[in-house]
Amino acid sequence: MFSKEERVIFQKNQLVDVICQLRFPEILSVAAKAPADFQDAIRGDYPQYNLTREIQQPKVAGAPGSFRLEEQPETVNHQFQNAEGTWKINLTSRFISLSCGKYTRWEDFAGRLDKVLSAFIRVYSPAYFNRVGIRFVNAISREALDLAEAPFRSLIQPCYLGPLAEPDASERAFSRCSVDLELALPGGCRARVHAGPGVLRRPGQKPQGTWFILDEDLFTAGNIPVNLSAGVLNCLHEQADEIFRGALTDTLYEAMEPREA
Repeated sequence: MFSKEERVIFQKNQLVDVICQLRFPEILSVAAKAPADFQDAIRGDYPQYNLTREIQQPKVAGAPGSFRLEEQPETVNHQFQNAEGTWKINLTSRFISLSCGKYTRWEDFAGRLDKVLSAFIRVYSPAYFNRVGIRFVNAISREALDLAEAPFRSLIQPCYLGPLAEPDASERAFSRCSVDLELALPGGCRARVHAGPGVLRRPGQKPQGTWFILDEDLFTAGNIPVNLSAGVLNCLHEQADEIFRGALTDTLYEAMEPREA
């Protein structure tokens, strides 16, 4: 399931989304007033701003025989994007996140994240982070990699395929077949992994073909000191890379055109 080989950069990486989210004890001022100071610090890279207000579903509370619905507070979400719309920051009173749809390499992502977090910490001074997580969503397209005729069992390791790993399994016979797991990792980290064929849906675009989705969500929970968050993220990234590399066969690995990092 894991591979500890030398890190490489894939010329044809199959990442469609990379999202890092850090949660913290609620900071009421984020929702109470416009984040003008934070925007001033990041506006050069993220000039576009949008505000959304999300109404949560009522929560069922109480004991049997006396259940009641409790209204949930409104979530104010401040969104900042770069001019091209490929990088996005979400800021609420409970979390901050950075996401991108055109990931190239970890150093670029981590560099942008460092600037965003530095501005956030300077303006809002969170006491600590109570969850640090990063998610890598791969949508592997056989057509894009010139592997249109290759069955998934020749590209993905059996532990992520379930019944599709069997030689007599016909991909077309399955309307759904996925592997979902949650596991503990070294250093107090955890991972949730979803793997299986699926359709990639994009706003305004018609779904085309069948992709193999490998969705890795890695996180650490607890009272994480602010100054240790960068180290935690590097650790999560390393373990996400080991999971991803461990999922690939040599055929898929070579098709993605690896080069030295």
